Parts: sequence; C-alpha cells; structure tokens
Amino acid sequence: MSSSLIESLLAAVAARPDDVPLRLHVAELLVAADRSGEAIAQLAAVLAQQPQHEQAQALMARALGGPGPAAVQTPADVQPGPSEPDTDRAEGGRPAASRGDLDWKAYEEQFADSVPPRFAAADDEPEAVQGDGDRVIDVETSDVRLADVGGMVDVKKRLELAFLAPMKNPKLRELYGKSLRGGLLLYGPPGCGKTFLARAVAGEMGAKFTTISLVDVLNMWIGESERNLHEIFETARRNAPCVIFLDEVDALGHKRSQMKSSAMRTLGNQLLAELDGMEGANEGVFVLAATNAPWDVDPALRRPGRLDRTVLVAPPDATARRSIIEYHLRQRPIAGIDLKKLAASTEQFSGADLAHLCETATEYAMHASITSGDLRMIEQRDFEAALREVRPSTGPWFTTARNVAMFANEGGAYDELVTYLKKQKLL
Repeated sequence: MSSSLIESLLAAVAARPDDVPLRLHVAELLVAADRSGEAIAQLAAVLAQQPQHEQAQALMARALGGPGPAAVQTPADVQPGPSEPDTDRAEGGRPAASRGDLDWKAYEEQFADSVPPRFAAADDEPEAVQGDGDRVIDVETSDVRLADVGGMVDVKKRLELAFLAPMKNPKLRELYGKSLRGGLLLYGPPGCGKTFLARAVAGEMGAKFTTISLVDVLNMWIGESERNLHEIFETARRNAPCVIFLDEVDALGHKRSQMKSSAMRTLGNQLLAELDGMEGANEGVFVLAATNAPWDVDPALRRPGRLDRTVLVAPPDATARRSIIEYHLRQRPIAGIDLKKLAASTEQFSGADLAHLCETATEYAMHASITSGDLRMIEQRDFEAALREVRPSTGPWFTTARNVAMFANEGGAYDELVTYLKKQKLL
C-alpha cells in the first residue's frame, strides 16, 4: 500500500472527523502497513463515539497484537465452511479476539499519552480513593505526649481527670461505671497550642487521632455535608479508641439562632446527633474541640453529654515560655541567651508568637553575619532587637474576652476566664 495514499486518506479523515467508515478504512490500511500506533489512535476515536462497534473492536485487537483475519469483515459476512476449522474461535464458540478477552484498562494505561480514554468520568462522579474505605478522613497515630507540652498544668490536670485516668485504669473504670466517651472544648487565644495539646492527649492514650475542620465536611450538594460528617464519626467508631479533634468548631457548630443558611443549620443538627450517639455508639470515641471564639458556639453543643467540659488554654506562663524558647533554639547556634530575662519580657506571648520571635532573632544574627562577613552566634542582642519588632498577638482576643467575661457570663460559663483575667490584672 502506497504511503502517499495513506497520507491522503489521513488528510481526508482530518477534514471529516465524523466519517466513521472512512476512519475505519484508514485504520485497516494502517494495520496492514504495520503502523499500529497510528491505527490505535484512529480506532480509539471511533470507539469513543461507538464503544460497541464490533468492526472497530476487532481491528483494535489486531492493532494491539491480538489474532484476527487479514481483512476485517463484520461477523454476518463470515461463515466458516463445513470442512474448514474455525481457527478464530476459542472453546465455547466465542470469538478469540472478542471484547471480553482484552484487558482494555491495561491498554488504556499503556497508550494513555496518545489515545484518549474510552469513557470519561461524569462531573459529579466521586474519584476512587485507595485505602480501607474511610473516604473522608485519614486516621493516624500520634507520638506526642503531654510531657512534650510546656506548662498548662491546670489543663493537663483536667485532661487527666476527664480522659486519661479512666483510660489507663479499666478495672477502676468498670467499678465506678465511668463511660469511655466524652467531649472537651478547648478555647483561648490563637496560637496557644490547642491542636498540639489534642495530639498529646491522643498520644498519651495510645489512641488513634484525626483532625477535621469545616472544609473536610462541607459539600455543595444537598445532604453530602451531613453524610461526610456521619462518615467521620463512623470511621472513628471503627477505630476506637479514637480522638476526634474538631478544629475551629465555631464554624461547624455556630449558634443556630444567628444562622441564615438552612444548610449550615442542618449540618449543626447532624453534629448534635453524632455527639449524642444517635447514629451509633460513641464508646471509646473522644471529641476534643477547639475554638478562639467560644461565645459563638451553639449552647446546645456545650451541654452535658456533648462538649460538656470547657477548658481555657491561655498563653504560656513564664516556665512554659522558657521551655518553648529553648525548644525553638535547640538546633540553632546560640551563645549567651538569658532565658529568664526573655521569659519575663514576653508576657502574653502565645506559643506562635514565641516561635516568630526566635525566627526574627535568627534573621538579625544571620543578616549581621552576611553584612560583616564574620559568622557569629545568635546572641541576646538579637532577641532584644526582635522584641522591639515582635508584639504579642493575643491583645485583641483579650479585649473581646474581657467584654464577654463582664457582660455575658451567664451561668458561670466563663468563670475560669474571669479568674485568669483577674490574675493578669486585665479585669
């Protein structure tokens, strides 16, 4: 077959891409001319339009190296004679090069660069996820312990009372009838270690741990957000004992009286049902929630049986600040750092503020080394320069918290906050 003729026919196909008979004729000529790659591309275009086209399937089998006659005809035109063996049929009378004998998925992957897929996924079709079926969240283990958390003595004591002691003493728990379920709301200024503390609780318990937020749950389709939330809790129940950490719970469980969206109100109702265990037993499932704005959380979430305990995670005290600064300097070249003086100079700094302070001091020392050409350590003067630039980020939060403590402390919900503010002479 002349290659010039094939090229002319390929040009005709390009001008008339919907002409299936012409494309099939060109594909047959390409197979005969041992140009299988080009034939596959032509046949893939036909099968994309007509997946059940038998002539195109038979030609594709030949192009991919499968058996087939030299000239392809439709099955109706092929009638084996009485004395002629049917070499193109396997046992059971089925054509040897039939669609069922070919691994179409393997061929699609092999020729993915040049041949488009036979079927396209619908826009609303969920993608397949490899794993054990837990589609929404990943359950992990935590190697953080409470000893890794600097300070927070009162918070640790409350966690030990509510969760850790019953978990570590199963016989006493059975004797006292203590349930292995519960919820705890951690609140305080941003950057004070609420997420890190939740990981430490999971690690201390030897339990699984998962973090979820609004973006892990929310879906544009009606009912999907509620289903996602249900699957999260079902995954935790299957992996009990498990700690679910609800980050920024005020976004997920905002006061329903202030919500204008019916979808978000329904999602809040679903969260209440999951916490109550109406959709399944919550034995061994611990819910830790964190928020910077507890006054925006729906009161129904904070009643006994749900997030029934509330703990203030305040900025680290002097001892904790020393530990945090030392932690962030552990792998950096330092000399003559006065930790006690730094701790006294960083009142109301959050853990994130202290990390930023160490980073800024490092920048000053590095810049001095570059400009002078002499390498030197990070020194106290670098921290003094950094302190003139870095300020605590907790001020705005305490301004709001002070107003809440003074005018919205119904039922003593913020007594712990009031005590802290008085101790810090902020109230």
